[in-house]
Amino acid sequence: MNRQPATPQPAAPMQPTLTRPIGNAAEAQQVIGHLNEIMDALIGVVEEETKLVRAGRLSEVKRLGEQKTDLSRLYLADTARLQASQPFLAKTVPGVLKVLRERHDTFRAMLQVNLTVLATAHAVAEGIVRGVSEEINRQAAPTLYGASGRQTVPDKRNAKPLAISRVL
Repeated sequence: MNRQPATPQPAAPMQPTLTRPIGNAAEAQQVIGHLNEIMDALIGVVEEETKLVRAGRLSEVKRLGEQKTDLSRLYLADTARLQASQPFLAKTVPGVLKVLRERHDTFRAMLQVNLTVLATAHAVAEGIVRGVSEEINRQAAPTLYGASGRQTVPDKRNAKPLAISRVL
């Protein structure tokens, strides 16, 4: 018997995960309550992170990462559900949606402050590392003088590498 090899079937296309819309008022209140709890916890974590970074206690910030990630995931899931159910919620709980939007705007402003503090800390750390690197290379480079009698700048291609240990 001559058997033909089976032709591979194309894999089923990946379907995006659909968010289940809210079906009734009780479920809407439950999701909104859960979102408020998550937002309270996330605000607490972000405020603590901002405070620690401002104080320069970066080693303590690392312990907040997993908690912040988990809360962010839950926050995004709840907001996606609310967005998927917006027409239903606008009819059932319009006042609550307005309050949630205002609270979300306040939360967004607080996140902007947090991002600014993190960006400042990153810029300061980068400036310190660059300064140390330039000083090491300046000390290691020979003093050369050009035809005009002025000191020349060493070629950056010959710079020594700088190794940094991230273990504190």
